[in-house]
Amino acid sequence: MEDSTKEFINSTPLVSLLGIEITAIGDGEAAGRLDLRRELSGHSDRTIAHGGVTFALADTVGGAAMMSLIESPPPTIDMRVDYLDAGTGVLFAEAEVERVSRSAGTVHVEVFDDEETKIAVVRGVYDAHGW
Repeated sequence: MEDSTKEFINSTPLVSLLGIEITAIGDGEAAGRLDLRRELSGHSDRTIAHGGVTFALADTVGGAAMMSLIESPPPTIDMRVDYLDAGTGVLFAEAEVERVSRSAGTVHVEVFDDEETKIAVVRGVYDAHGW
């Protein structure tokens, strides 16, 4: 299931457009990456991650962690993002499911850049029934 889930997520249109890649998935955990490109920048003079790009990476990797447990794509119910720094270069995200009830799951996600600077801490809530 892990390979088919990774393949499913990596082939979705928005994930492909942004260049997000799920690199690991299983047992309530997932990891992913995004090579930051100029067109994804939130600054006109420097290439730094736009907040929406950081959010999309965290949401995708958090959803992948949840999907590893419920075996269906989980709709996002709510996301809380604390932006800590501006990401540059390659962005990495690591997610861990903290709890799953009958109706929802809570996932903790941390996003780093390639200099190992933590750029965001995220709490995502996903529908436990999937699509």
